Amino acid sequence: MDLFNNDEVNLFGQGQNLLPFDGEVLLYPYFFKDDVFARLVEETPWKQDKMSIYGKEVDFPRLTAWYGDSDEVYVYSGVVNVPVKFSPLLNDIKQAAEQQCGHQFNTALLNYYRDGNDSMGWHSDDETELGVNPVIASVSFGASRMFQFKHKRQKDAKVSVELHNGDLLIMQGKTQHNWLHQVPKTAKKPGPRINITFRSIK
Repeated sequence: MDLFNNDEVNLFGQGQNLLPFDGEVLLYPYFFKDDVFARLVEETPWKQDKMSIYGKEVDFPRLTAWYGDSDEVYVYSGVVNVPVKFSPLLNDIKQAAEQQCGHQFNTALLNYYRDGNDSMGWHSDDETELGVNPVIASVSFGASRMFQFKHKRQKDAKVSVELHNGDLLIMQGKTQHNWLHQVPKTAKKPGPRINITFRSIK
């Protein structure tokens, strides 16, 4: 599968850095030219995880799936994830992202935002297993959604970007040390969206 948007891709070049300081988040708009959203919905073994809030179990506001090269489990938001082997489609997407950023990934977290009520709260990807200054490639398919950053110490430092079908976002450098990010709820009734974040677990 030729997933590259060859008219726009700039291999190992710099995308637009969205952060004003203390990190590097590079945006490559419409990096993937093939619309594979429907295939990802159909082929992915989605699961509904639960989290504890004030002692009460509630559903995560999204569906998830965890993929990896090995059988190593990964704890994310208190949930133990046992990886599924990469599918041919997901492996093609991973290789395209790797070629762009010059970094190898061995795991992928998929989030399925079914409507505007599904969301991801403020967090940073700073788990010990990711190592120091991790490189994380985030790919979007389906409906557009807002993606937001806020600095951990300078509360007035905030960045918002609307991610579209086929966009590639690379977070690297000291981003996870200094910034939180989220996908907020929205009342605009967007269509469903899938986000894939490729990571390298040490």
